[in-house]
Amino acid sequence: MPTAPSAPTAPDDLVTSDVSFRTPDGITLGGTVFAPRGATGRLPALLLVHGSGTGGPGFREQLRGEAEAFARQGIVVLAPDKRQDGYSRFDRDFAQLADDALAAFAVLRDRPEVDPTKAGVWGLSEGGWVAPMAAAKSPEVKFVIMAAGSGVSPVRQQSWNVANKFAWSGVGGSVARTFPTTWHRMISDAGLFGAAHHDPVPVLRAVRQPLLALYGAEDVAVPPAESAEIVRDTLSGAGNHHYTIRFIPNAPHAMHRSDPQGRRLPDLMPGYADAVGDWVDAVTSGNPPRAVVETLPPQESRSTEVIRSAWWESAPVQFGVLGLFVLLFGAYPVLFRKGRAGTWPARVVVVAGLVGSFGTVGYLSTLMFSLTEYGVQAGPLLGDRPVVWLALQLTAVAATVAAVLVALRWRASADRLRQGLVLAGGALFVPWAFYWGLLLP
Repeated sequence: MPTAPSAPTAPDDLVTSDVSFRTPDGITLGGTVFAPRGATGRLPALLLVHGSGTGGPGFREQLRGEAEAFARQGIVVLAPDKRQDGYSRFDRDFAQLADDALAAFAVLRDRPEVDPTKAGVWGLSEGGWVAPMAAAKSPEVKFVIMAAGSGVSPVRQQSWNVANKFAWSGVGGSVARTFPTTWHRMISDAGLFGAAHHDPVPVLRAVRQPLLALYGAEDVAVPPAESAEIVRDTLSGAGNHHYTIRFIPNAPHAMHRSDPQGRRLPDLMPGYADAVGDWVDAVTSGNPPRAVVETLPPQESRSTEVIRSAWWESAPVQFGVLGLFVLLFGAYPVLFRKGRAGTWPARVVVVAGLVGSFGTVGYLSTLMFSLTEYGVQAGPLLGDRPVVWLALQLTAVAATVAAVLVALRWRASADRLRQGLVLAGGALFVPWAFYWGLLLP
């Protein structure tokens, strides 16, 4: 297993040291501890929990900006690496990540410069699902900080995020509805979206420690106002009134500064580190703020629940339908007999049905990998419609019209078997095309 790199040179006002910890399933991970130089006595401590992304040795550097900024607030901070084994885009277990966090947290609490009665956990984005889970599992965690932590499920959050990206990219029409909702429901059902339907509410109900929830007022990845409402209502309903919800003005999702091209810089947005430091100081001094909620920022649209697939729209059924298209449409040329070349409507149904169905799946698959932080690369647009999607829609219309003509001529056909198979494929293709938005504006 590769070893973790040495900690980079620390700034003059901080000291750093490397540590390692072992997860419950036997994986050894590393981390870097950041502490204010020259501090005396035992200090509050904060474990950082990563957002989404595949980890490995050195992944701690993703959190260096937060670690340095929070350490300058008089806190001892541990930025750990993140596991690679058992974690991917398609496979993630928040309970396992919470156990990893608690293993790292134990190392932090045992540091001689740390007061173990003043140690807490901070989680960014995905870590906003993990950090409360760690706190619910262990009373040794004395406080929790959620940074851009979503109050909705991962698939619901991603659907909202992707819909925003389509809007910013000027992409409209049925594909801007199909991809964020129908497609994400299907890939979740197929196991291609790790922990898609995780519900953060039961975990938040179990948190008894003081909690700080921070959001960028301009967050477009996690619905900030909506998440804040859920955190507030859940904690209050569970009887935990020691929470604070704040919004960092003009801040994006991770609450970092950005360059003119929108790329994230290491420095945090003004006021973010101070908000963390002041709150930790109040909590560890025995004065946790009680039910403080700043005015919710405007949120242009609400997220929509991405419900689990019904049986007829599940991934196995969808893949089975594609297989039926191959069989029903593919039988047409296979059953060709001399003197019965077929009809042009049937040939249109066969070609357009296969191109439309497999082309749709292929195009939606490519969109998964064309998402950028602030948009989607959907290809050339005609108005607000992607040209590729328009072509697929025209193909679906051609298949539908041709299928109607096949149906009208079927009784009089001398080749009823082949025409019937094509007609069956067309009858299946039309509702399938409606479901995927090909026959919708």
